[in-house]
Amino acid sequence: MNGADALCDTLLANDVKVCFANPGTSEMHFVAALDRKPEMRCVLGLFEGVVTGAADGYARMTGRPAATLLHTGPGLANGLANIHNARRARVPMINVVGDHASYHLPFDAPLTTDIDRLAAPMSNWVYRISGPADVAPATEAAYRASLVPPGIATLILPADAAWGDAEAAPRNKVVLPALSAVPTDRVRGVADAIRSAPGRVGILVGGTAAQPDGLEIAGQIAAARNVRLFGEVGVARMARGAGRVAPVRIPYPIDAAIETLSDIDVLILVGATEPVAFFAYPGKPGRLVHNDCRVMALAKHGEDLEGALEALRDELGVKRTQSPLRSSAMPDEPVPTGELTDDAIAVMVARKLPENAIVCDEAITSARRFFALSAYAAPHDFLMTTGGAIGIGIPLTTGAAIACPDRKVFNLQADGSAMYTLQGLWTQARENLDVVTIIFSNRTYAVLHMEMQKVGVGKIGENARRMLDLDQPSLDWVSIAKGMGVEAARVDTCEQFDDVLDSVLKRRGPFLIEAVV
Repeated sequence: MNGADALCDTLLANDVKVCFANPGTSEMHFVAALDRKPEMRCVLGLFEGVVTGAADGYARMTGRPAATLLHTGPGLANGLANIHNARRARVPMINVVGDHASYHLPFDAPLTTDIDRLAAPMSNWVYRISGPADVAPATEAAYRASLVPPGIATLILPADAAWGDAEAAPRNKVVLPALSAVPTDRVRGVADAIRSAPGRVGILVGGTAAQPDGLEIAGQIAAARNVRLFGEVGVARMARGAGRVAPVRIPYPIDAAIETLSDIDVLILVGATEPVAFFAYPGKPGRLVHNDCRVMALAKHGEDLEGALEALRDELGVKRTQSPLRSSAMPDEPVPTGELTDDAIAVMVARKLPENAIVCDEAITSARRFFALSAYAAPHDFLMTTGGAIGIGIPLTTGAAIACPDRKVFNLQADGSAMYTLQGLWTQARENLDVVTIIFSNRTYAVLHMEMQKVGVGKIGENARRMLDLDQPSLDWVSIAKGMGVEAARVDTCEQFDDVLDSVLKRRGPFLIEAVV
């Protein structure tokens, strides 16, 4: 047995059974070890951003880490943007980054890089394995670090540690500590703050507090105490759909976000962080709540969020039989017809979304009304980018589909950000994943046009336009998808979109709709 075998065995002993990979020469012994372990599912990504984004989607839907396999510093660097998104989503992930044999590093070979320092900004835990005997305990530590609290663990595997002899011993499952209970005095302080500002209190939920059980308790508190419920600007995962408690997502545009929170005097955080503007804008504040708003954390990431909400409910004297405010049936509005628009797509998808679907939204400026409409759709899970690094949509849905093979997955995808990780379509075809990708083909970085206006630029000239628009030539998404092995169709009317959507709902496997808007 060598170190690479020990790494695989330790991962498998802890139910880490999926490895998203883009390996290179220094990882060949790990690849060989994976080949000896048929119980490990190995998924190839043609770009490291696909690998790390897919691991993010897998973790969001399972609550468990997948492993990634990345080739030295440059391979890690290619995957960093989506590791950043995963860290902001507060999900578990174990990155295995191969490196040169330890004795080869002093030669400064072409791929030699400071992997430790590259990994640090995007990781919650980084460790370099010292030798074959260190592999198993280091892997156990990485697993523990990925889950207590959930976050990014990066394990650096020198080639000689992988190929060196390791002890052939049974690998034990790591015993994780129970979630930390929230102190009673913190619960009482939050309850007192809610009582002191009736009608002007908000609860901002994230993590498991945005799942059905947590939302149910938060909804009971909101109904009994006239409290407003909010979701984060970037939702990692939220249960949505008719019959469920439906928080209002804080908008991305700064003026809309400030207006949404303008009458909140007390903001309670449950598994979330204080909302702030994505960027600094001339003459606008960085905080989204007003200066006198009291921001309090009931429960932080890594603590027992559901237990904290239960304790708050009891402290406030809210009965467990209290009925929360739930969303109802889809509002009655005309069926969209004629020229296709992003809003029409949002309406049609929300109306026809199958029960228990998963929706990833990286439409950026398009289909903005979908989140509000999703409150009335069939029950589903909603995911989106959390760290602002674009190129997450295709990989995220790839990982979610591998995590939940019995669920239909939809990707509302902007065309510009799709180009960052379009290789993920190939992975969807190879794995035959049930993913419907809807490309909002407006042939521009529309969000950047909006940002130019927000920083005070009144007129966009030719140089700026050429940096913001995706024309000359226009992207041909049907050809791109088919070249990756994914069936595709182009539509430009509501009637065409509706027909294609009906068709893909009746079949399995990956499909891309280029929606010209």
